[in-house]
Amino acid sequence: MRPWHRKPVRRAALALVLALAPAACGQVKRPDGGIGLLAPREPAPAFSAPDQYGKTRTLAEFHGRPVVLFFYPKDGTPGCTKEACAFRDRWSKLQATGAALVGVSRDSVEKHRAFAEEHKLQFPLLADEDGTICKSYGVSSTLGMASRVTFLIDRNGTVARTFADVSPATHADEVLAAIEALPK
Repeated sequence: MRPWHRKPVRRAALALVLALAPAACGQVKRPDGGIGLLAPREPAPAFSAPDQYGKTRTLAEFHGRPVVLFFYPKDGTPGCTKEACAFRDRWSKLQATGAALVGVSRDSVEKHRAFAEEHKLQFPLLADEDGTICKSYGVSSTLGMASRVTFLIDRNGTVARTFADVSPATHADEVLAAIEALPK
């Protein structure tokens, strides 16, 4: 079969993928009945997932501290590496604020471990392989990859800021400024 005969099949396959992936438009139906990303002043949903070392991590363990919960598409990709390394490079500043930093992607524990070790990441990376945490926060997933979104959760467990469509290169500084602006 000649390559140009496959174009209708490719178009049909693409149309099917787009039809089955309404989450790509950002309109995820959350378990709480809401639609789309959690907004400021909404309670942050509890989560429980293994980190890169297989240890189960929960939102409750960070109660009383601000939490930066950042969702990213895939370990080892250029943008995700840039974002994670920017947080790593500002680790001492983040520590000084008292905030916890937690990354979430749909990658496995093993992929997270390799990514964290390769880039010397000091913070937990949660394996949300089935997309449960993504869905709870309204974060869309396309082709098994979460969108790049960050939530700043205040000391009381309420969403203080939602950062959608962030720039991996400058996002860590933006988050630090937002943490410092939180009421003490």
